[in-house]
Amino acid sequence: MTRIKRGYIARRRRTKIRLFASSFRGARSRLTRNINQQKIRALVSAHQDRGKQKRYFRRLWITRINALIRDNKVYYSYSRLMHNLYKKQLLLNRKILAQIAILNRNCLYMISYEILK
Repeated sequence: MTRIKRGYIARRRRTKIRLFASSFRGARSRLTRNINQQKIRALVSAHQDRGKQKRYFRRLWITRINALIRDNKVYYSYSRLMHNLYKKQLLLNRKILAQIAILNRNCLYMISYEILK
C-alpha cells in the first residue's frame, strides 16, 4: 500500500475558521471543535443583537420626543402627539422627530402647533 497524503482543503477550512476566532480567549481560539461551537454562538448572538438594537433605538427616540414635548407643555403626552400626527397625515417617523427635537426644537414646536390648529 502506498502512502496517501491528505490534501490541503481541510487545513484551509480550519485556518479560515481560526481567523474568525482569533480574538477569542483560551481554547476557544485554538481548538477546532471549540472554535466551531463559539463561531455558531457568536453568529447567533450577533443576529439577536441586531434585532435588539432596533428596539433600543426606537425606545431612545420615543424617550427624547416625549421629554421635549412634556418639557415645553406643548402636548400632555407623546401618544397624543403621535395620534394627531397620524390623523393629520403628517408621516414623520420617530427617528426624524427625535433628530428635529435635538437639533431644532423650534421646528418641533411649529409642527405641534400646526397639529393643534
